[in-house]
Amino acid sequence: VSEARAARAGLIAELVLHQVHLQTQQEVKMRMMGMALRVVRSDGVLALYNGLSASLCRQMTYSLTRFAIYETARDHLGRGSQGPPPFYQKVLLGAVGGFTGGFVGTPADMVNVRSPLTSPPLVPCSYSHALDGMYRVLREEGLKKLFSGATMASSRGALVTVGQLSCYDQAKQLVLTTGLLSDNIFTHFLASFIAGGCATFLCQPLDVLKTRLMNSQGEYRGVVHCAMETAKLGPLAFYKGFVPAAIRLVPHTVLTFVFLEQLRKYFGIKVVT
Repeated sequence: VSEARAARAGLIAELVLHQVHLQTQQEVKMRMMGMALRVVRSDGVLALYNGLSASLCRQMTYSLTRFAIYETARDHLGRGSQGPPPFYQKVLLGAVGGFTGGFVGTPADMVNVRSPLTSPPLVPCSYSHALDGMYRVLREEGLKKLFSGATMASSRGALVTVGQLSCYDQAKQLVLTTGLLSDNIFTHFLASFIAGGCATFLCQPLDVLKTRLMNSQGEYRGVVHCAMETAKLGPLAFYKGFVPAAIRLVPHTVLTFVFLEQLRKYFGIKVVT
């Protein structure tokens, strides 16, 4: 009788796991608009902005660091020469600045990833704002957990900075070289649009791994193990969420550089292109 009960319990557990797996697959396959409508119907329009404070905190640490390093080093290299630095130097500067910024912004980035996920099976708790999230993670899970996924975040920061800053400068330089366009807002829009596409393509695989690691509850032994488990789902698994990522990152890149160029013009800052 005990063996029969054990077998029955095992069968029920397998059925439950299978049902959860199917539900998870169905949720993953939902379209972006369908998921957005579902969130609005269940939690309201403001639920779409969950994690806003963490996102702003991340930008204030991550973006400020990488922009400061890249812009300062690029201007220093181009100061004594007759033209802008070559593309490979821009790539190296972008990689260094992005890697440093990614590490600095990791705590806010982890809270940013966790905040929209309020389902108990996915995260241990939800946070009211960014500082509350970082404090609770530090107190309840330790400093190491606060920097979990730092390798992925730093690597992603390096790639996205290469895609955004380095590719923007190079695209702007190539557009101006043709002589068809002048240094105006349309040139800035075109160059930043190209840079946003490059950044999305470069960083999406690492973005997938970073999110998996930050939301993991110990099921991954490390970055390599996470990459191997993701690879079992097929090559396209590394580009899941590419369209939403492009919809977020491309306009973000365009607005960033359009406003940056206008600020440069307003304050009389000239960049050798």
